[in-house]
Formats: sequence, C-alpha cells, structure tokens
Amino acid sequence: MTDTVDLPVGESPSAMPEFPMNRAAGCPFDPPPTAMAQQKKAPLTKVGLWDGSTPWLVTRYAEQRALLADPRVSSDITRPGYPSQGPVSPDGTSLSFILKDDPEHARLRRMVTAPFAIKRVRAMGPAIQKIVDELIDGMLAGPKPVDLVDAFALPVPSLVICELLGVPYTDHDFFQDNSKIVIKRDAEPEQRLAAMRALNAYLDELMGEKLAAPADDLLSGLAERVRAGQLTRQEAAQMGVLLLIAGHETTANMIALGTLALLEHPDQLALLRDTDDPALVTSAVEELLRYLNIVHNGRRRVALEDIEIAGERIRAGDGLIIANDIANRDPDAFPEPDRLDIERDSRHHIAFGFGVHQCLGQPLARLELQIVYSTLYRRIPTLQLATTLDQIPFKHDGSVYGVYELPVTW
Repeated sequence: MTDTVDLPVGESPSAMPEFPMNRAAGCPFDPPPTAMAQQKKAPLTKVGLWDGSTPWLVTRYAEQRALLADPRVSSDITRPGYPSQGPVSPDGTSLSFILKDDPEHARLRRMVTAPFAIKRVRAMGPAIQKIVDELIDGMLAGPKPVDLVDAFALPVPSLVICELLGVPYTDHDFFQDNSKIVIKRDAEPEQRLAAMRALNAYLDELMGEKLAAPADDLLSGLAERVRAGQLTRQEAAQMGVLLLIAGHETTANMIALGTLALLEHPDQLALLRDTDDPALVTSAVEELLRYLNIVHNGRRRVALEDIEIAGERIRAGDGLIIANDIANRDPDAFPEPDRLDIERDSRHHIAFGFGVHQCLGQPLARLELQIVYSTLYRRIPTLQLATTLDQIPFKHDGSVYGVYELPVTW
C-alpha cells in the first residue's frame, strides 16, 4: 500500500467516506446513498477502512468491468495492500481459490467446473422443481403465517447443494450456523476463525468418507483427484467449504429478498405470476439480480502495477473495492436504474462479477431462481407480507445482504 493518500482534486481527507456505508432507512433495496453520491462525483474515489487503510472505491460500471478483467489486478488476500474486510486468518484458513490468482486459481477452479456447466445444470431442473414443489406443499399444509426464509428460501438451495456435493442435509443446522458467522461482517475474528475451522474439519471428515467409499457426487470427484495426487486433502476440504457456503447462502438470500422486492412492487409481481413465457421469467431473474445485488460489500482487489484509468493513477499496492451494487445502478449502463422493471434487458449486470473470477455457480443459481420465481407466486397467488416493511430484520451486518426473517401469509 502506498504511504500517501491521493484524493480527487478539491477533496480533503476529512471528507473521505468510510466503507462499508449504511443504507438509508426505508430504502432497503437501494445501495447506500453516500455510495451513490460518490458515483455521481467520480468513477474512483478514496474511502477509509476499519484498519486505517485508504483503498480506491470503484463506483461506475465501465471502470468496474475494466478492472475486474485486468490481469494487473490481484485477488490474493495475502498481498500487501489488499483491502480485507477484517483481520486475515493467521493459519491461512481461507475460501479456497476465490482468494488466489492464476495460475493457481485456474488450476483449482478447473477441478470443479464440470458439475456447474450449463448442460449439466439444466439436467438438474426436474430435481430442483421437485424440491420447490414439496417445500411449497409443506407450507400450504402448515400453519400461517410462516417465515419464508426458514420454510423455503434457505432449504431450497441447501437441499440442492447438498445433493450436488454429497453432503448430508441432516447436517444443515451445523453448516448453516457456521456459514452465517463466516460471512457476518462484525463477527469477532476468533469467532470467524473457529467457524472456518469447524467447517474445514467437517469437510475434511466427509472427504475421508468419500476416499473410503466414493459416490456419484462432487466431493467424490475431488477425492479422486486427491488419490491421483492432483490435490491435497486440505485443498479439497477448503474447496468443499467454499462451494457449500456459496451454494446456499447467496441463493437463499436472493430468494427471500427477491420475493420481498416483488411484494413491494405488486405490478411487477403480477407480470411474473401471470406469465407463461419462460423468457420473461429469465428476464425477471436477471433484473432482480441487478436491482438487489446481494453481494454488497464489494469485491476486493489490489493493484500489482500502476494502472491509469478514468483520469486517475492507481499505484501498485493500492487496494480496490469494486462495489457491484453501485455499478448495477449506473445510469450509463441501465437507464432509470432505480426502477425495478422485469421486462428490461439486464443480462449485462455484474452481480456475479466479471472476468476470470466471476461466480462459478451462476448457472445453478439462475436455474434455482427461475424455478422458484416461476413456481412460488403461481402456486400461492395471494402471497403477502404478514408484517410491515419496517419490521423486517435486514442483514446489514454481513457480506451477503438479505433478510433474517420474512413472515408471509396468504
């Protein structure tokens, strides 16, 4: 990290905003107003972090895509200047390849690419539809109101990723509870480390079972690579932790938050509920991903070399926070960006990132959301909130945004 702070012309150090920034009360679907104000001012601006460092906040769509695709920008959390969200684990416990650079990133990622290929994922459609229908059956047969997070949004992706990985769903309380700690922004470092160690130990034990008795699942495929000497058992366990957390937390929050956004926009909900057009369902998923963008603490990077962009010089060692929720509200990329419009073409959003590090599981997430959004509101056409918007607990304290509970009735 450089010792000097290069602020935009005319801006004093006292004016530097702190990151992350707070959302406005009563506007839970919108990015923080301070962040949007920074976007209007400049495509890059300095912000302050918890540790006193001053990375660049990249605010606009074009610059974000350029930097996410730039090989001079690193994802390696161990590099000096990396703008981490908190203290880095002293024993190197991390989320596998997403915090590494090529060629090591590419080597590890290739080992789990095939199960997430579009053709393979599409074949999972009937199984996912069965999960969704059975959970809705259970909701309809039970008491009202019901917490949609607990009864539906969290079980759907958890059941799907458990089936794909070969993880017993009966252990869902354990891995869901520890996952919440890992992604909680204000968790104590010791708590986060303990949760990561618990998850790593759990996946390591599962890896031992797959080595002894392989099955037809992703973890067994990793176990085969361990046997072949292509992976260490520790690397395989870390990859399992990454896929397990990413495979249920992000989609679960998107299901619940997307449902809430639609309930608050009844005209858009009616369009989606009443359509028989798969293209409109697909469009709705992309627009909700753009509009909500649940990864709301920014993708973190560090510059390996000096980079000239948008009239600024990013110096080698400077941290970068690429806040995709802001870019997805950039009016230069999305006209009337603050309006939810499921009929607009939002496919160029960067909710899943961009470049070599874009989300591996996006085909699966998209399919799950398409099945959920085309089924839930059709089967429960009178779905409505069982409380008021101001009483819903939002996840302001995590790296993944959503709601802790969503009471609904019908």
